[in-house]
Amino acid sequence: MMRRKGRSLALQLLFAVDLRNEKLDEVKRTFLFDKHVPKDVKDFVERLCNGVQKNISLIDHLITTHCDNWKLDRLSIVDRNILRIAVFEILYCSDIPDIVSINEAIELAKKYSGKESGRFVNGILDKIREEKNHRNQEKSQNSR
Repeated sequence: MMRRKGRSLALQLLFAVDLRNEKLDEVKRTFLFDKHVPKDVKDFVERLCNGVQKNISLIDHLITTHCDNWKLDRLSIVDRNILRIAVFEILYCSDIPDIVSINEAIELAKKYSGKESGRFVNGILDKIREEKNHRNQEKSQNSR
């Protein structure tokens, strides 16, 4: 439950950053401290938001690559940031199973986005997960 709340807050923060074109630190200062957020949730939100921001070029590239004929700026701000959070988790959070990241992203999409967003998010994230697993298999075969 803590991580679900954290993902929801991270989505809201990244949405605000994207919408207002402000720095993450400025949005965090006003956003996280206005709410009564437990430390473990706040730490998870920080991990997600900072990770997305630090790796946004690669994350956005992967999303664009797997969004058949869609440019990143054509995606809704909500969908774009749900995908960013999940891709960060898939690539950089080995303590979170990929399937959990994908399922949580689908739930966020169902809650905060349009009717078809859950399927759309699932399709893109599944392709990214498969690509990651394929690369990992190649690396393990090459290291033998």
